[in-house]
Amino acid sequence: MNKKVLRGAVAGGTAAVIIAIVLLWIIPQSQPTQPLQTPPTIQSTISHNAKLGLVIMPLTQTPTLAEIQSAYQQAASTGIGRSNVYLTWPNIEPKEGQYNWKTSDILMGLNREQNLNVTLYFSVINDRVLGPFPNWMGKPQFDQKLQDETVQTLDVVLSRYYIVDHVIIGGDVDGYFRDHPNDIQNYAKFFDGVYSKLKAKHSDVKFGNWFSLNSILNQYHTDIVSKLNQGDFVAYSYYPIDSTGYEQQSPEEASKNLQKMIDLADGKKIALVEVGWSTAKSINGTKDDQVKFMKTVFDFYRKNNSQFEFLTWYRQYDRPVETCYNSLNASPVGFGNDIMLNNAAALLCNMGLIDVDKNLKPAWDELKNQIQLSPNS
Repeated sequence: MNKKVLRGAVAGGTAAVIIAIVLLWIIPQSQPTQPLQTPPTIQSTISHNAKLGLVIMPLTQTPTLAEIQSAYQQAASTGIGRSNVYLTWPNIEPKEGQYNWKTSDILMGLNREQNLNVTLYFSVINDRVLGPFPNWMGKPQFDQKLQDETVQTLDVVLSRYYIVDHVIIGGDVDGYFRDHPNDIQNYAKFFDGVYSKLKAKHSDVKFGNWFSLNSILNQYHTDIVSKLNQGDFVAYSYYPIDSTGYEQQSPEEASKNLQKMIDLADGKKIALVEVGWSTAKSINGTKDDQVKFMKTVFDFYRKNNSQFEFLTWYRQYDRPVETCYNSLNASPVGFGNDIMLNNAAALLCNMGLIDVDKNLKPAWDELKNQIQLSPNS
């Protein structure tokens, strides 16, 4: 069993998986792209907490426009005030200087209609993968050229979408730099250059890197945070599993690691860009434990509210497990054996608050309860 590959692929988070799963639900070309009208009751009766979010994902992998709109309306009814939008460079700029806004306009429009701010994930690093980048860019390195191109493209994106208030440039960067430690210094210089130029024009937007709490603790790689503690905040993902993909700890035990996010950030604000608990029986998951973990996470958030930029729960809907299996199997990250692949697929496809038959899990109502209990500031 290749432990290095396994831990990086599973404990390293879902950044690589998201590229395969989330960004594939592109709206069919036949669907209209004009602004959608939201029923007045959605916007007039819900108070949205801008620091609390949910990863909004329709049940099906290729949903209709109506299904996506329904998912956003349903998610917004909980009281969340933000969601994640995951963009890849090949999708947004397939040709140099020519931008494809078809999918992003719809997603950003739906967030705007539901009064949701957006955390934008732009994948310069995606776990153990550099990029992905458009073909026209060749094989970029962390140099001035990539810095200028990143600034140019993100400037165009941020100028178009005012609801984006947080940007994550590198996702699960610990996974990449575990394999490429000699690139850390070059990336730090690259990030600082991108940050300074974008911050000068988009002063209200905050920028940061994303680390997998699970991975850096399992790998004893916590020093990576201090080396890349850049920008305005330090983002983490956390879905507690061991190095073989099982939820071995109780929710209460797993929650004890949350304080380490603050300690490692060394004074900077933190964010949970993805946090969740799988209900997959095959990896010891239960619905009761999902509720317990949610309670402990939100209790920690309230006790440390001043230290948080935001907290976004992962995620709205389950998916059929073969959906995750197929996407993971095609991932460039790789898996050491079928057990790990099966565990990872079970983990990710069962992290939703609503199951594949559209039944609400107990944690759905608990999310609404926790948002109501949390300060709206």
